[in-house]
Amino acid sequence: MTDRSTATGDLALADVEAVHWDVETLLPQPGDAGVDQLLGEVEALVVAIEAYRGRLATLDAAGLADLMGLAGQVAELLGRAGNYSSLRFCVDTADPAIAALMQRVEERGAQLSTRMVFVELEWAALDDEHAERLASAPELAFCAHHLRSARRYRSHLLSEPEEVILTEKSVTGASSWERLYNELSSEISVALDGRDLPLDVALAQLDSPDPRQRRTIAESVTGSLQPGLRTRAFIYNTLMADKAVNDRLRKYETWISSRNLGNETSDESVQALMDAVAGRYDIPRRWYEAKARILGLDRLDDWDRYASVSSEQGAAIAWPEAVELVLDAYGSFSGEMADVVRQFVSNPWIDAPPGPHKRGGAFCAYTVPSHHPYLLLNWSSKRRDVLTLAHELGHGIHAYLSRGQGVFHQSTPLTLAETASVFGETVTFGRLLENVTDPSERLDLLASDLEGQLATVFRQVSMCRFEAVVHTERREVGELSIDRFGELWHETQSAMFEGSVRLSDGYRSWWSYIPHFIHTPGYVYAYAYGQLLALSVYAQYEAQGAAFVPSYLELLRSGGSRSPEELAAIVGCDLADPRFWDAGLDIIEGRLDAALAAASAAGRL
Repeated sequence: MTDRSTATGDLALADVEAVHWDVETLLPQPGDAGVDQLLGEVEALVVAIEAYRGRLATLDAAGLADLMGLAGQVAELLGRAGNYSSLRFCVDTADPAIAALMQRVEERGAQLSTRMVFVELEWAALDDEHAERLASAPELAFCAHHLRSARRYRSHLLSEPEEVILTEKSVTGASSWERLYNELSSEISVALDGRDLPLDVALAQLDSPDPRQRRTIAESVTGSLQPGLRTRAFIYNTLMADKAVNDRLRKYETWISSRNLGNETSDESVQALMDAVAGRYDIPRRWYEAKARILGLDRLDDWDRYASVSSEQGAAIAWPEAVELVLDAYGSFSGEMADVVRQFVSNPWIDAPPGPHKRGGAFCAYTVPSHHPYLLLNWSSKRRDVLTLAHELGHGIHAYLSRGQGVFHQSTPLTLAETASVFGETVTFGRLLENVTDPSERLDLLASDLEGQLATVFRQVSMCRFEAVVHTERREVGELSIDRFGELWHETQSAMFEGSVRLSDGYRSWWSYIPHFIHTPGYVYAYAYGQLLALSVYAQYEAQGAAFVPSYLELLRSGGSRSPEELAAIVGCDLADPRFWDAGLDIIEGRLDAALAAASAAGRL
């Protein structure tokens, strides 16, 4: 299938309002007809796959390679159709035709997928020696790690009729509730200064140097979260109950065990990460106590955490300027990576401006190896948006360079998924800092960087602890009320601050706009995992210089073709070392010390 380019001019130089993606290139022909063509091709492939039913145990390596080749084609084609419909929905959640198309693709995809369930079950039923002999054959190198990983689920698989029912019902179950949440949350707008702003844009204003304005913004956000809060709480309760049923049927020990298995890590190692981070909560507390003094406050309120330490609002950053900054940063590390960045910013692969019905936040959609990835942003012209662009481009570069691994090995477990993004963000920050000599401006930059570290490591772990308590209570006690959600949110977040930040009553509802809780339970600890790993990787780069670049590019090109431990070893990191997390946390503490030194140099402490 060829890839049509619809780029019209250099979007890197355009006004951000013109920076929209073109997802039609995912299809063999435009619109619904292209989706139907893809689904028709999948139907033919599934018929061919069904001819293997009951035969997998008798296949040699070449025969299994043929079967997996067909399965790979199905994944490619369904991936194109699914990404096309879901990406269109992300930028316009209010269009009923787009929503209906996405639902149709999900329903048809589930029906087709159920007809192939036997492949996973028959592969899991093979004895270990036979399975390993097949997976080790050169003909199956394109899917060997995938095959080995799939066998880790053997004790959690059900019978084929049960698997079919769960797959079919998921479309009208969990995914429908997730879609409703997206539609409701995308409608949230915040009234500020006579304007209705998208939630993401309003939250970005919390860096205002004016304390009264910060409080006004926070109170307006809280007010905007009240309509629909009961419905969002019901959605969350329902999804937690649905997950509890699935976990019970599949015999997962804890609410997070299935996520950890997917991440190719253990419950014990994740708990070690959580404990290591919680054991260093003194790092954010030290910063927030110092920041209160820098801002001339007795103590920070929750709306002050992201306040700029500069006395003036930072200047708006235009899209072309941001692109130039990020391109320069990536180019300082690797010309090859800079070339990939140019592809993203010069072609319609990014959707940047916020919109009234657009999904909030930012993400990279890998799509499929035969195509290119896409980035979604909600650009608000803040300096943190530059780092968000660098972050998502890190994902995009990872996705782009790992395409050669094919559909089974392009993506990594979530525990490694943030490595390239955080690394790119760190390189970009380093380039920004190189050009700053003024003490006050240097403080502003270092404070912004440190707060990004705190948000990615400590806040994400505190949010995962919130998930742990609400999932556990949902299973042991039953449905949670809005007030109970607020209490548990307040408790788990307060533990990180312990007197350094006052949490208002209004903040008790702020859990309800975080989409990861809805879409990917247990995801958020991967941010902390990835951040600490990426900091260790960056430390290797600082120590080795240009000699480090080839091994880093090898890591990115490897995608998910090896275990996390093997991938990390490419760049000299030992995930099996129990001191690994402490090393990353030490780096963050060093960033704290640098920020405090800058504050002293600027006469602010």
